[in-house]
Amino acid sequence: MRKNINENASKGYKIIVVDDEIGIIDSLSIFLKRSGYEFTGVTNPLEAIELVKQEHFDLMLLDFIMTPIHGDLVVEEIRKFNKELYILLLTGHKDLAPPLDTIKRLDIQGYCEKSDKFDQLLLLIESGIKAIAQMKLIKEINTELKDTNDKLEKAYLETIETLRFTVEAKDTYTRGHSDRVSDYSVLIGKYLNLSEEDLHLLKIGGLFHDVGKIGVPDSILLKNEKLTEDEYSEIKNHPTIGAHILSNATIFEKAIPIVKYHHERYDGLGYPSKLVGENIPYLARIASIADTFDAMTSRRTYRDSLPLDVVKQEIEKNKGTQFDPNIADVFLDILNNHYNEIEEIRNKY
Repeated sequence: MRKNINENASKGYKIIVVDDEIGIIDSLSIFLKRSGYEFTGVTNPLEAIELVKQEHFDLMLLDFIMTPIHGDLVVEEIRKFNKELYILLLTGHKDLAPPLDTIKRLDIQGYCEKSDKFDQLLLLIESGIKAIAQMKLIKEINTELKDTNDKLEKAYLETIETLRFTVEAKDTYTRGHSDRVSDYSVLIGKYLNLSEEDLHLLKIGGLFHDVGKIGVPDSILLKNEKLTEDEYSEIKNHPTIGAHILSNATIFEKAIPIVKYHHERYDGLGYPSKLVGENIPYLARIASIADTFDAMTSRRTYRDSLPLDVVKQEIEKNKGTQFDPNIADVFLDILNNHYNEIEEIRNKY
């Protein structure tokens, strides 16, 4: 059992647990109350739906296999009237989890296998509470400054900047990474003759494309060894978490697709939604190649930065598979004929 729980961070957050096994309810009640959360346990999923209509809850832990209806149907009903509830699905075995398409469609933030040890579940809850806290802060700012658009934008940017700096303070690799991705994206956008509005969206989307890593446990984000399959799945949640964090700020509405889909691949093998080709938002396709370029040209714990010739070969090789071929051609032209502009960006950070 973890001992370093920040009770102040958990205080006041309401968690509802829905499971038709009373033993699970009782065990989680003891565990979550000890961790400082307000707890409500429900064994009937239909009753849980009505309770969520009547009361505010910050996070739901929901069993998948239940009677009289399964967890995915519970979420489907709840999403009709509540889009904001943070939901973590509990499964007896990961093979029994609903299809990935269902999890995405219903905006389920994550799922965890049941276990007599709750350490992994607590990490997911703590990550969820971090995201919820930031959404609450954004909402408060939105309410306080709704009549002053300039101040609102400044306040939002400062708030999310603080969150971004929190991520960068944890992970040395990300320091300067988001700034460079932002600038590279804008540079590509200029060579694509995009509008000033689109260039502004590329700037914002690039700056905050990794903000969802605040919801990834430090034990995974800072791990030097190879990640397990489950740990990599946690990392792959960061675009969705980032989009969720920004979703309450109207000024970020048009930039959210960049944050959510910058890890999609042109061939449909990316994440979180496996979008294919032109179904991937255009600006996200630009940010994707900028993000990959900076990753390849940055020093990592497990390798040095790659030589420019190797990077260009990788981009050429992955045209039409990982990258939009037209955007890749424009970026290769920049690397071949306007590399001084790339160097200017690299020297800034």
